Amino acid sequence: MHDFTLNRGTTPLLVSLPHDGTALPSAIEARVSAAGKRVPDTDWHVGRLYAFARELGASVIVPRWSRYVADLNRDPGGQALYPGRSETSLVPLTNFAGESIYAAGDEPGAAEIALRRELYWQPYHDVLAAELARMRREHPRVVLWDGHSIRSRVPMFFDGRLPDFNLGTADGASCSPALRTRLDGVLRERCGSDSGGYSHVVDGRFKGGYITRHYGRPEAGVEAVQLELAQSIYMDEDSFEYMPERAARVQAVIRALLEACLAHAAFR
Repeated sequence: MHDFTLNRGTTPLLVSLPHDGTALPSAIEARVSAAGKRVPDTDWHVGRLYAFARELGASVIVPRWSRYVADLNRDPGGQALYPGRSETSLVPLTNFAGESIYAAGDEPGAAEIALRRELYWQPYHDVLAAELARMRREHPRVVLWDGHSIRSRVPMFFDGRLPDFNLGTADGASCSPALRTRLDGVLRERCGSDSGGYSHVVDGRFKGGYITRHYGRPEAGVEAVQLELAQSIYMDEDSFEYMPERAARVQAVIRALLEACLAHAAFR
């Protein structure tokens, strides 16, 4: 089985879901704690949430392996995304609840981390970069959409409850002002009381991870946006059960956002 799947589309939209994977290689799983084996910090069901993206002609890339193997949305050199704030590393040692993923003394060392970066992190990014390059050869402007989700309450990272829809553009650096404004408008229109009453924020606690910041080069025709969802709006956060009726309402908003990206990319 491959480390990821890439479904190549025809439109100037690439959807990346770097934390959708749940698998652990057997040699790593044998060392992981009971808490780690549950892979609780997975972006649960985002592949299912975004399944409709292929109907829009988008390319979609989804990994097989859990973020506990190697976090595809972290800087390979270890540079912090949010200096001074809590965050997990390229190869996490604790989960979001602060529990150890490995027994004391059995944590991955520098050599193993470097090997995991080469074996698990790099291939995803090689394909991601190649697909963006292919799309740019065919389209004057493309949009990279990085889809994520997280528990609505994670004290390690933020106080209180996270807004339902968290759009990140690296404070406007990873995409054009026009796209940022268009997407903000969609959220304002679609998250009102008539559409589920969702809360939303642009460039709040989550401004975009490594993928958004690294690949977003609007001046070069590649615009990148991250969407972080509060998991409570489409699933049960304790059992990880997908809730189709809730999810359908969330999908309608996501579809509107992706359609806005396509309209933006097509604009001359």
